[in-house]
Amino acid sequence: MPMPEEKAELVWSWLNDPAHELEGLLVRDGDGTPVGLAHFRPFSRPLHGAVGGFLDDLFVAPEVRGGGAVDQLLARLREIAAERGWNTVRWITADDNHRARGKYDQVATRTMSVTYDMAPEDTAPAALGAPGSPAGTTAR
Repeated sequence: MPMPEEKAELVWSWLNDPAHELEGLLVRDGDGTPVGLAHFRPFSRPLHGAVGGFLDDLFVAPEVRGGGAVDQLLARLREIAAERGWNTVRWITADDNHRARGKYDQVATRTMSVTYDMAPEDTAPAALGAPGSPAGTTAR
């Protein structure tokens, strides 16, 4: 997926910063060329009293799909989850990503969760902890 240079540099800086939560995995072909990647990080699961892993990005070059790169990435991520005591590895995919979902159905359990993205608007009238917000809500 094309990415502006400044964003690529930012992500690269995160991956090279031992204090940053984001980590990455690469799969290379026989010539050493990267053909697949995964970006992942831990996430807290307060209602479970546990930590899980979140797979932010999973990509395999189209010309090598079906050749086992995704299997290598997911297998290594499963090993990392076990080593770190994570109780799950979670990711989101597009509903119409049928090829990838076929693979995911083989290695993970599909949930019934629906994903929402909320933009951080400064002018939101009922921000947590703001005057007029529902009783009992607070912000840090």
